[in-house]
Amino acid sequence: MDLETLQVLWFVLIAVLWTGYLVLEGFDFGVGMLMPILGREEKDRRVLINTIGPVWDGNEVWLLTAGGATFAAFPEWYASLFSGFYIPLFVILICLIVRGMGFEYRSKINDAAWRRRWDASVIIGSWLPSILWGVAFANLVRGVEMDANHTVTGGFFALLSPFALLGGVVTMLLFLTHGAVFVALKTEGDIRGRARRLAGTTSLASVVAAGGWALWAQLAYGATWTWGAVAVAAAALVAVVVANARAREGWAFLFSAVAILAAVVLIFGSMYPDVMPARNDPANSLTIRNASSTEYTLTVMTWVALFLTPLVLIYQSWTYWVFRKRIGTHHIPEPIGLPSLTPPRGTEAPGAEQQGTEPQGTR
Repeated sequence: MDLETLQVLWFVLIAVLWTGYLVLEGFDFGVGMLMPILGREEKDRRVLINTIGPVWDGNEVWLLTAGGATFAAFPEWYASLFSGFYIPLFVILICLIVRGMGFEYRSKINDAAWRRRWDASVIIGSWLPSILWGVAFANLVRGVEMDANHTVTGGFFALLSPFALLGGVVTMLLFLTHGAVFVALKTEGDIRGRARRLAGTTSLASVVAAGGWALWAQLAYGATWTWGAVAVAAAALVAVVVANARAREGWAFLFSAVAILAAVVLIFGSMYPDVMPARNDPANSLTIRNASSTEYTLTVMTWVALFLTPLVLIYQSWTYWVFRKRIGTHHIPEPIGLPSLTPPRGTEAPGAEQQGTEPQGTR
């Protein structure tokens, strides 16, 4: 393949990697956001965590692969993106770290206060990235201020336009719906019914917010052919509402994934042939041509991807197949964490309450 074909191929492949990440990480972000809403009791929260426990860290591999592919295929894009979006991407990174720590550490000590702290890290580490990813992608569609050296000149607050903030609301609602449908698909009993009812509300909100943002993006920045992506996204979101109302969780989850896929097509289709449009001067934009690596690099990457991608897909598909069954609170055993080092209130050693106080009647 010639250089131009390889550049288009890797632009499409990076879009595919982002689709995989947003579809898979989207539902476990949603589950994390729903912990304080659906997790009324400790066993309910453990059910929610167990729905994604075998897969959440594997889902994040898609993000690492998308970032690595961008760095190798379009290094200029990578450099401008990570410097210009430094603060939101840094916040996302911190959130992913503390979120992972929450999953791993909440069960280490059998103490309610300990678990609440780590649950908070999971909840916050799910809400913030869900919003910030939408803000980041909306800015890629809208364009950023760049100079002739492809350096992003606008500061952090320049990224917070109404269009970008609405994009953050859209990804938040899409992930909430995706997560609620996934919980309904993977659980049984009362929590399944509550998740399905919540998905009915969030899916309607998603139709409104995503429909408004998609029309805005299409009319202001889209290409003629991306109207197809807008139509598919709209049809898929309406199908989520219908399938969820009929308790067809599998179909609802599939349509939710299709809606996210269509959103990625709209985003990348609106950008093409740019990878990072310059809003202040189109001549400063990064394109698939001036941001790409050499033909040799892209050729080697293509052969490696042809060999390794099927292996990754087979392995991850097998993981989902193994853990495909529903779970409920009756599957959750009693906690086995270490006992708390802090004694329960009222069980202090005799005389402990007087430590550090002056006896009555002395001077």
